[in-house]
Amino acid sequence: MTLPTYPDLNGASVFITGGGSGIGAGLTEAFLRQGARVAFVQRSDATAFCDDMQQKTGNRPLFLPCDITDRAALVAAIEQAADAHGPVSVLVNNAANDQRHKLEDITDEFLDWSMAINFNCYIHACQAVAPAMRAAGRGAIINITSVSYMMGNAGYPVYTAANSALNGLTRSLARELGPDRIRVNALAPGWVMTPKQLDQWVTPEALADHMKRQCLPDQLGPDDIAGGVLFLASDSSRAMTGQALVIDGGVVVTG
Repeated sequence: MTLPTYPDLNGASVFITGGGSGIGAGLTEAFLRQGARVAFVQRSDATAFCDDMQQKTGNRPLFLPCDITDRAALVAAIEQAADAHGPVSVLVNNAANDQRHKLEDITDEFLDWSMAINFNCYIHACQAVAPAMRAAGRGAIINITSVSYMMGNAGYPVYTAANSALNGLTRSLARELGPDRIRVNALAPGWVMTPKQLDQWVTPEALADHMKRQCLPDQLGPDDIAGGVLFLASDSSRAMTGQALVIDGGVVVTG
């Protein structure tokens, strides 16, 4: 897929959580191809991924090892990114964990862990970038959620609840940060065929059932999400805030 070019993203300081794998890897590559200065965090080593990105795009991302559930570590990583690339002008909260679980199996420990990954760190990252964005009088925050709460999907109730909460957070922060021209939007993907999904959750039966509910006949890949994120990060969406952009191939339409 050929993605459009947004000249205002050239040289932008972009920070992505979970930017070395899955959807996040696609986002990192897309921003690098725009000429952006990209920093990303994740727990596992991403040196080989950074080498690959430099070879493919001629632009090397800054990888910062980090456990995003550790607030101090996440804030420190954002500060490191700002030191290297300038104040963060685009934040993409992407990292998440959709581990399947049943209501009766939810413990306090699991609840705390899941919310820390799927909700709390989004707030912490927003808090960390907001002061510099306010000082600059502009900024873009994109929260990656999912269509799970729109569909009322079963099988991961805490994850679904966190996604619903993220959309409330997005709308509230759009109102709070709007006077400083900081735009806050969500992007809700459908079922994206990342390596993790293919390894853990995609079965022929589950995929066939899903595709019956999807209007468009093509499976989604990270590039499909990257195009929407670039748009939300760019000046092309300068009048858009507090919205949830759905890219799901038409699943929500069919219910």
